[in-house]
Amino acid sequence: MTDTTRRRLITGAAATGAAALAAPAVARAQDPIRWRLQTYAGAALAEHVAKPAIDAFNEMAKGEMVIELFTADQLVPTGELFRAMQRGTIDAVQSDDDSMASPTEVAVFGGYFPFGCRFSLDVPALFNDWGLGDIWAEEYAKVGVKWISAGSWDPCHFATKEPIRSLADLQGKRVFTFPTAGRFLTRFGVVPVTLPWEDIEIAMQTGELDGIAWSGITECYTVGWADVTDYFLTNNISGAWIGSFFANMEKWNALPPHLQALMATCFEQSHYYRQHWYWAGEARLRVFGEKMQLTSIPDAEWATVETAAREFWDEIAAESETKAKVVNIFKEFNAAMEKAGRPYRYT
Repeated sequence: MTDTTRRRLITGAAATGAAALAAPAVARAQDPIRWRLQTYAGAALAEHVAKPAIDAFNEMAKGEMVIELFTADQLVPTGELFRAMQRGTIDAVQSDDDSMASPTEVAVFGGYFPFGCRFSLDVPALFNDWGLGDIWAEEYAKVGVKWISAGSWDPCHFATKEPIRSLADLQGKRVFTFPTAGRFLTRFGVVPVTLPWEDIEIAMQTGELDGIAWSGITECYTVGWADVTDYFLTNNISGAWIGSFFANMEKWNALPPHLQALMATCFEQSHYYRQHWYWAGEARLRVFGEKMQLTSIPDAEWATVETAAREFWDEIAAESETKAKVVNIFKEFNAAMEKAGRPYRYT
């Protein structure tokens, strides 16, 4: 074999090897991981409370993963969200624990736990600095669900057709609200009503409902409820709704760490966005909104509602050791905030 032939063979082999090494780079890209996430919120509200986080995640995931967003009751009714996620029918959920029928010991504290929070900042403080996050993570891990993070939403007020100016005005009112909030409000003659989220506006128009205790004034304007209610009660039974992002544990564990971190970061940014969106909206619409007339129950009379809430806490605490632990954190936290004084609490 001549030197020339030998050089040709070596050159050809090198070219073949280089092509083999380069092959993966030109192969068809792997299909993205696809998840389905359903939020408790209807379409108009989801534009603020869910869609920004999902859009941000999908953009930054750069084709590795895509989350498809579904709004209230699109795939399953809200009361079946937990079971659907646990089974893997839905990969992830944005909801409060209470309305998605969580089977955990902490379910009653999601949504509006009466007077548990005075301001929206109380929620991240409770979960990140007072131990609620550890309890939630542990409770959901027991049932095969990854609790990702909790954040605050709006306060809980009454939006009604007739004015509420005293506790007596609540007697017999059929109100759409959350399970635990409804359980508490029955003490004051309220009749809790459960309906699909998208049916609430029509139910107010037909007279099936007398009012809504599901949100603050920002949501009333955003979702159209301000068009079918005439009055907004400035007293609230909670200063902030507690909601979370959850995922099927098996699906979560299958994700590479960088996608887990990206998802958690996008959801945390969502909590921040909602916090200032609601905080600004609640004040702006009370002052400049023209669709609802503000009413109030006198402070001395409303104080009896707060006293009843503390009695309600003790009832909840008596149900289990875990509930007692959570109630104790709420008690210690609120006592510390009251002792700290302004701006943490106003008396």
